[in-house]
Amino acid sequence: MMIKLLRAEKMKLKRSPVWLAFLLMPIIPAFLGSANYLYNISILKSEWFSLWTQHTLFTDYFFLPLMLGIYCAYIMRLETANHNWNKVFTMPVSRQQIFIAKLITAAGMLFMSEVWICVLFVFSGYISGLTNPPWLSIIQWCIFGTLGGMVMVSIQILISMNIKSFALPIGISFAGGLSGLAGLAKNFGHIWPYSLMSYGMNSNAPQKIAESGGYAQFVVVCIAYIAVFTAIGAITAARRDI
Repeated sequence: MMIKLLRAEKMKLKRSPVWLAFLLMPIIPAFLGSANYLYNISILKSEWFSLWTQHTLFTDYFFLPLMLGIYCAYIMRLETANHNWNKVFTMPVSRQQIFIAKLITAAGMLFMSEVWICVLFVFSGYISGLTNPPWLSIIQWCIFGTLGGMVMVSIQILISMNIKSFALPIGISFAGGLSGLAGLAKNFGHIWPYSLMSYGMNSNAPQKIAESGGYAQFVVVCIAYIAVFTAIGAITAARRDI
């Protein structure tokens, strides 16, 4: 039944304008990051790693949180705007399953965004005159960025379910991205939920987390947050009249 729910969510998004945000928004930080890298190339000596810090400076704290806010708000808005909740709740599935299906859908969109961001990064590197991309590191950034981003997705899906406004959850997500920057600056980015995406993508110091063996703790923290917010969302969906 979960497969059918996911297929239904996919059909709803098939011709959605949200894909314009998916395609176009990551291009802006890629351009800004590349320009910043080339302008400061005399002091940015780590080549691909320096370029990554410039890309993620704009992506992780501004554009990607905004995109996740749009994804989650739109997924919930589809039901609210078209008065579909009553129809959805007459389906022979639990409300918890419906919530989880929407969470998985948003997480899938996050993963595709991470892949697209990494593709743009490699393309920007070649355009900037770099060679031999660090593929293993790029794959790690994509995977752990997705895991950290799923924490934000689980929060934003919960918020979007409980707030009827389309714009307000997006604003909260954007503010959360800024708070993630503050969390990293204050050295608690490894536990602040809105910092975990940028922490997983190693936006500040690409070489350090892998060398320190900090991924095990990172994974545990992310899974714990995802489990807690998913449980809260599922329970809320089951008990309240949306």
